[in-house]
Amino acid sequence: RLEEFLKKEVDLELSTLPDFEERVIDVSEVEQLMNSINAIPAPCAPVINPQAPNAATGTSLRVCWGLFSDDTVECYQLCYQPVSNERHTDEQAEHTLKVKETYCTITDLLPNTQYEFWVSALNASGISPPSERAVYVTAPSPPTIKNKKIRSCENAALVCWESRDINPVDSYTVEL
Repeated sequence: RLEEFLKKEVDLELSTLPDFEERVIDVSEVEQLMNSINAIPAPCAPVINPQAPNAATGTSLRVCWGLFSDDTVECYQLCYQPVSNERHTDEQAEHTLKVKETYCTITDLLPNTQYEFWVSALNASGISPPSERAVYVTAPSPPTIKNKKIRSCENAALVCWESRDINPVDSYTVEL
């Protein structure tokens, strides 16, 4: 039977033409959704901490900050400048540092001087708004003892010194 069937000519023409719709699928909404899932939002503004006790020397300050949110941050941009009522000079110019951690020790500062600090967070999507500004103060320079004015007697001693700082110092501690 099979042999006979294969010997016959078979007409394979279809009586009706297939009617296929040409559909274009719009995937733009899906692409937008996928891009929004993969995109990292720009970070929120960091919060700069007030100056901690013992965070200053005569020429350096340790500045710390943090984030309120779980933002993805690649690095921070720390800016600072001396606080002054006068017009800006080159020495009072704004300085910017890139920092990986949430703290930084700034060196080569002037003794007994106020500095204003603010910080921004950066990631692949952009930069955050700056933090509030915080004022930090370097420690005063040690005073110079006036050796020629030292006087002493059996129950007392007179020691005189002078400050090398332009800004007034709140108090001194004398150790014997």
